[in-house]
Amino acid sequence: MSTPMPLTPVARTGRRIALAGAAALTATLALAAPAAAHAEVEADTPQALAQNVTLGFVSEAESDTAGFTQLRIVLPEGIAPGDVTLGEAPEGWKLKATGDGYSVAGPALKAGVDAEHTIKVRQLPDAKEIVFKTVETYSDGKVSRWIELPSGGAEPEQPAPVLKLKAATAGAKPVGASPSRSESATPTPSATGPESADGGSDTAAEAAQKDDNSSTGVIISVVLAAVALLVAGAWWLVKRRGTPSSQG
Repeated sequence: MSTPMPLTPVARTGRRIALAGAAALTATLALAAPAAAHAEVEADTPQALAQNVTLGFVSEAESDTAGFTQLRIVLPEGIAPGDVTLGEAPEGWKLKATGDGYSVAGPALKAGVDAEHTIKVRQLPDAKEIVFKTVETYSDGKVSRWIELPSGGAEPEQPAPVLKLKAATAGAKPVGASPSRSESATPTPSATGPESADGGSDTAAEAAQKDDNSSTGVIISVVLAAVALLVAGAWWLVKRRGTPSSQG
């Protein structure tokens, strides 16, 4: 068995060049490969405490056979579902508030078509960045979750959309909290009603109950007055009959 001849300096250099060329080719092919689908968010005013901000969302299609039917967005802390109104969306799609955000859904889009929509937010929170976890549903029932956050410096496979914010302008302050949908559906308290035990005004139901009680009191008073008149009339009649008539 023959011993292999050692590589000459020229051969070793050629081998290194070949290996480097192969690595470069691999990197080039990796860069040329199509990027994986993802979800994104952007804003017309990406600044903390900015008001009436329009946010645009894009969910890139992953399926060649099914189209989007719904997107569910989890709102970050500082943005309530009641602070959001729908701007542009696919035809026939509607916004519905959820417990932690909102969903926008409608007729299925064509396969391979990205889902894009915009919302208007009452005010952005005072933060450096905000996350909008997104869950996508396709017409074939497939669900894609873009909800992962970076951990330990590693880039997640399905990262949640993140919006980086500039620092708030000088003097910017948070606006008052907007009422939730359930609160806005509650009957409006009377502005002149007496305060209840917890310091707030009586509700409409309580006011109605008090009105019923007042009406009942009036009826009872009238009945008692009528009874008193009857008793007085009966007493007068008895007394009149018991009095002897004068002789003519």
